[in-house]
Amino acid sequence: MQYIPIKCLVVEDEEADRLMFKRVFRQFNRAGSVEFATSLANARNSLAVRKYDIIVLDNSLEDGKGADFILELSKNEELSPIPVVIVSDWPSPFMYAKAKSGNVLDVLTKDQFDVETLRRVMKAASLCD
Repeated sequence: MQYIPIKCLVVEDEEADRLMFKRVFRQFNRAGSVEFATSLANARNSLAVRKYDIIVLDNSLEDGKGADFILELSKNEELSPIPVVIVSDWPSPFMYAKAKSGNVLDVLTKDQFDVETLRRVMKAASLCD
């Protein structure tokens, strides 16, 4: 079966966590591109000029909370359909509540983000078999 390449935006400000995401996506071994934004401002800029199939979003960023960014995405007609995975060191009940307002597939701890979890999330987003 031929796959359409996946375009993913990962919003993460910590270098060590970006390396972890790169490793997991490499192990996923699926054609496509993974781009990184180190802030919500960078993510907004990327989303303004490119189309993505999925967003992996850290919750704690220097310029805001990923959970609040979900609300922003949900109000944008072009961006609201993009599935999002929130990945946080410390998921909170508030984060889950805000996630319900957007197209959030899952809320995970960073320890939970591995290749099997990525495969499950991509299947839920209809981005792989």
